[in-house]
Amino acid sequence: MSEFNVDGRMSVRTLKEKFKNTFGLSLRVYIGNNAGRGARLADDGDRLGTLSDERGALSSENGLDIKAGMTIGEFEVAFQKTFDLAVQIADADNEKLMPNDHVL
Repeated sequence: MSEFNVDGRMSVRTLKEKFKNTFGLSLRVYIGNNAGRGARLADDGDRLGTLSDERGALSSENGLDIKAGMTIGEFEVAFQKTFDLAVQIADADNEKLMPNDHVL
């Protein structure tokens, strides 16, 4: 089963690359916990722990295991609970958002 762990020390670039290599899908990471209209994408060089609105820099003990078998909706909710950051998953070409019931 494909999986990897994400923690606050990881850069947005590394997360996106690992996600694409593991699941074949594109990951969009937003500044703050809202991915709605007007939301800004995080810079690839930013570290997840420094982007968090409420928790500030996350310690290395905080993390999330991303596993094949999770639905996109489950992953997005778990990521937001862990990092207080919004994410969206798009197709491999990063053109169209995937449905929340799609399995990683």
